[in-house]
Amino acid sequence: MSQTVSGRLKIGLSACFSHADPARSLFTNKTLQYVEQSITHWLMSAGAMVVMVPCPTGETARGDTKLSHYAEWLDGVVMHGGADVWPGSYGEVPLKDAWVGDRIRDLYDLALVEAFEQAGKPIFGVCRGLQLINVAFGGTLYQDIEAQHPDGLRHRDPVTYDQNFHEVGITPGSRLSKLYPGIDTARVNSIHHQGVKDLAPGFEVEAWSLPDRVPEAIRRRPERGRSYIAATQWHPEFHKFGSTDTVDDTAILQDFLWACATAKVSPRSTLRSAPGRIRNRAARMLKQALLMR
Repeated sequence: MSQTVSGRLKIGLSACFSHADPARSLFTNKTLQYVEQSITHWLMSAGAMVVMVPCPTGETARGDTKLSHYAEWLDGVVMHGGADVWPGSYGEVPLKDAWVGDRIRDLYDLALVEAFEQAGKPIFGVCRGLQLINVAFGGTLYQDIEAQHPDGLRHRDPVTYDQNFHEVGITPGSRLSKLYPGIDTARVNSIHHQGVKDLAPGFEVEAWSLPDRVPEAIRRRPERGRSYIAATQWHPEFHKFGSTDTVDDTAILQDFLWACATAKVSPRSTLRSAPGRIRNRAARMLKQALLMR
């Protein structure tokens, strides 16, 4: 039986950015915010209603809608994949111009994570989303795995794109291992060249790439008063439904949505009494940074 609208979970999805470009023939010199189709359909496959959370600031901003309003209204948020994380977000200088990333999107994403963290709502990250979450809570990244990690795999192949795969080892005793009982290793897609270098305090690694051991899944330790935060470096939404070529994404999705449903029924108290948890206090920097572009 189909769920009623009121019974469906409302899941936020962070926006991707295409910044204003005077040379673009369509939407010339306009900032575009958008989502990738596969991840919306992945969430909708379990009956969730998906809402893109637009950045509320910028030169065309009007009204008083805030990210905190979305965090209060929605049941959880998924941090989208996409552009590199700017190395300055974790205290480094870009080693190459090609690795400069997207500072504007970083500030928006950090503010979005902060809003949902303060509201006590579940957060799930995919690819860039994992990296951004790690940075938000004090971790660092390899700007390029092949260049900086000894014996690093080729985690991104621009020709094969989502048909580039490798094995991951699942950490025994982790929540992820309980979602996939009896499975020690799994095959996943790999579409990234940056990755976790130093893990954020309070998090644990649930899966490692093999054999170079770059973190592929992380989760915040479930200590008292902490809301759900988990992420995968691979794209679970790119798994072909019914295929056995890569690990089935269903358990990961159901785990996140279960956390959202649980938080909806028994909401956690907000964390507004504990400021300074998110790196750089992004919410206070966001409006100024966007308006200065």
